[in-house]
Amino acid sequence: MKRSLMLLLSLCFASSLALTGCGSDTNKTTEGSDSPKTDTKTDDPKSVEPLEMTLRHTQVGADKQKRFAILQDVVKKVEEENAGLKFKLDGVESDVNRKEKLRGEMAAGNPPDIFDLFGSPDSKVYAKEGKLLDLTPILDELGIKDKFSSLEPFTYEGKIYGLPIGGSGEGFFYNKEYFEKKGLKVPTTMAELDQILATIKSDGKVPMAGASKAGWVPLMLANQLWSRYAGSDVTSKFVKGEAKWSDPAVVKGFAKYKEWVDKGYFKKGELGFEYAEYTTQFTSGEAVLLYDGTWKSSVFKAGESGEKLIGKVGFFNLPPVDGGAGDQTSLMRDVNNGYGFSATVAEDPRKLAAVKSFIKDLFNEEMQIRGLVDDGVLPAMKIDASVLSSKITDDLMKEIVNVLNESKTSFPAFDSLVQADVTTEISNIQIQKLIGNQTTPEKMGEALQKVQEEANSASE
Repeated sequence: MKRSLMLLLSLCFASSLALTGCGSDTNKTTEGSDSPKTDTKTDDPKSVEPLEMTLRHTQVGADKQKRFAILQDVVKKVEEENAGLKFKLDGVESDVNRKEKLRGEMAAGNPPDIFDLFGSPDSKVYAKEGKLLDLTPILDELGIKDKFSSLEPFTYEGKIYGLPIGGSGEGFFYNKEYFEKKGLKVPTTMAELDQILATIKSDGKVPMAGASKAGWVPLMLANQLWSRYAGSDVTSKFVKGEAKWSDPAVVKGFAKYKEWVDKGYFKKGELGFEYAEYTTQFTSGEAVLLYDGTWKSSVFKAGESGEKLIGKVGFFNLPPVDGGAGDQTSLMRDVNNGYGFSATVAEDPRKLAAVKSFIKDLFNEEMQIRGLVDDGVLPAMKIDASVLSSKITDDLMKEIVNVLNESKTSFPAFDSLVQADVTTEISNIQIQKLIGNQTTPEKMGEALQKVQEEANSASE
């Protein structure tokens, strides 16, 4: 039976990562208010002491301008509601923020007041250390605790420490115009996909965009491949010792990726390319396929870098593999990207009031719909199906919705399931070594398993 559009777009997951561990009672906020009190304006704003708060965001780069515009509008509104408040916006690239800056700031005890936060496992680690503001009473006060499709990635010991800004899925964007010209059809098997890649290569075009300087980019596709061969739940089993990175089925996924590298199906020199170049290879027409998150649909809108491809881009799921385990329609979907708040905010009533305003003004139906329409970000909050249907007007988003509807199950990205040391090993070392022909799929699996076992032992 076809699932409802609301269920799809709100990305309600039947199974989510269970978060457990030791709690902390240091992140307390004031409770007991009869109604939200987020407006601190006075008749004479000049009499109010200035208050500066730092807001770390990752909306940097040409392709995130609409997302940044949404944030700017929210910031302006929050400042108007809180006399004397001025936000200092600190834009940092997503990977740098998550793996470098925020980790260092958390260790030093000086994170920004508000910051881009990855849900699982990051929020669990920071919450356990008492670094995050407990949002549970704030959400109760604002009456929006039950408005989110899933808060599991940001939940620790029954308390909520972050909020997802939107959802996403992953799959292949493809150049419809090129496919039609060459008589190609969306593949329904891995063999058909292989033939399409070979055809594109023989035509002198780049089959798939490639940019692997940041390991998370090639790992989107690699993660999907090992999940096809070994099962969509295999990554969650690594931390439990129920499966190994060196298992033959997992290695088959690595081997398939390496096969495509060896056949020249990615742009030559990809190890030196940043994520922005990844998009450009596709929007310029140089590459015919782009494996990316559904957020990329925002590029194919008027005024954006992929404007000339409006109406010429399609979307499909990675096809089944012969002998693969589990649901062969499964794909990556999550609600892991969002915002967190420093625990020290609770010590300043004005900052706490500003945080409440920020949550109220950003996490609501209006902004969720704007994120979908303007930026292609799937809602993380529950929106009425009829409202969503009326807002989806472009063909690409409709196609994305259809693909996600046809997927019977989903799984979260690998870096939300395994420990940070394992993520670092595969993202910063192993995937680049595989692409650079400095390791084999088998050795890659063995190296990852060694780090995984060390991480598992350390967490016992």
